[in-house]
Amino acid sequence: MLAGVLPASSRWRGWLAESTDQPHLVEGLDAVVHRLGGLTRRWRFDRMSTVANPHSGRLQASFGPVVLHYQVGIDLCPAYHAWRKGAVEKAVQVITQRWWRTVRDELTQAQAQAGLDRLCVRLDARKRMTDGVRTTVGALADVEPLRPVPAPFAAVLQVPRTVTNQALISFRGNAYSVPPGHTGQPVRVRHRLDDTTVEVVTEAGMTLARHRREPDGMGTIVRAEEHVAAVEKVVLANFADRPPCRRKRRQPATAEALAEAERIRRGRGSVVGEQVVLDFTRYAAETRPLTGHGAHEPAGGHEQSGGEAR
Repeated sequence: MLAGVLPASSRWRGWLAESTDQPHLVEGLDAVVHRLGGLTRRWRFDRMSTVANPHSGRLQASFGPVVLHYQVGIDLCPAYHAWRKGAVEKAVQVITQRWWRTVRDELTQAQAQAGLDRLCVRLDARKRMTDGVRTTVGALADVEPLRPVPAPFAAVLQVPRTVTNQALISFRGNAYSVPPGHTGQPVRVRHRLDDTTVEVVTEAGMTLARHRREPDGMGTIVRAEEHVAAVEKVVLANFADRPPCRRKRRQPATAEALAEAERIRRGRGSVVGEQVVLDFTRYAAETRPLTGHGAHEPAGGHEQSGGEAR
C-alpha cells in the first residue's frame, strides 16, 4: 500500500498495488494525488529504490521524467533515521490497526481498495482546532492550495498471468481473451497508464491480443471476434462424429412395431400383468384397505357412482 498525506491538514489516502516496481509506484502516485484533491509543490519519500538510490540518495534517472511531468520537488528522508515523516507514519499506523487487520481475505483488490477509500473519507471527520475555531480534517484539506493533476504519466505496467482453459487471462477484475492453444502458458499483461488498451504478450515479447480496457472490478469478459471464431473451430474439430450435428431423417415405424401396437389395441385389458379399471366404485373398494380410509365409515355410508374410464 502506498500512503500519501497532506501534512498541513492530515488528510490521508492510500493505494493498493500488485507490485512495488516503478510503474506501479507511478500509478499509485497518480491515484493518491487524485484522491487527495490535487498536487502539492514538493513530495517527500522514504529512501525507496524506485525513487532514489538508498545509499547515495541520488534520484534514479528513470524517475526524473516523472518529476518533470508532475512539476514537483523531491525530498528524501535522511538515511538511518526512521520516523521522519510523522504524518505518514501515523496514517500507516491507524490504517494498519483499523483496516488491514480486519480486511477479509476473499475480497478482490478492487473491493479492498473501495473499503480503504471509505475508511480514509470517514477519517476526514476528525476534529481539529485552528485559531480557536473548531474544524475538521476534511474542511482544512479542502482549502489547501493544491494544483490541478495533469494526465497520467506514460508508465507501462506489466504483470504476469497464466492462460486459462477458456483462453482467458484476468486483469484488474476483468477477463480478456487470447487465441486458443496457449492454455497454461505464462504471459504478461501490459498497460500504458495514459492509454485505454491492454496488451497480452508472451515471454518472448510477441503480442497475442490487444483489447480496450474495461473499468476495474466490473467482472467483464472481453472476447475478440476472431478469438471466438478460433475457439469454436477448435471445439467443433474435437467432436468424434463428422459432422457434429447429424441431419434429421425420417424413421418410420417397423413392421414389428406396428404389429405390437395392433396387438395392444385388440387385447386392451388382457395383457398379462396389466389390469384396466373401468368401475370407480370397485377401485375405491379395493384401495380403501391400503389407505386406511373408510375403516370407521358408517354402514350406511355414501356409495360412489360407477363410471367408465376413457
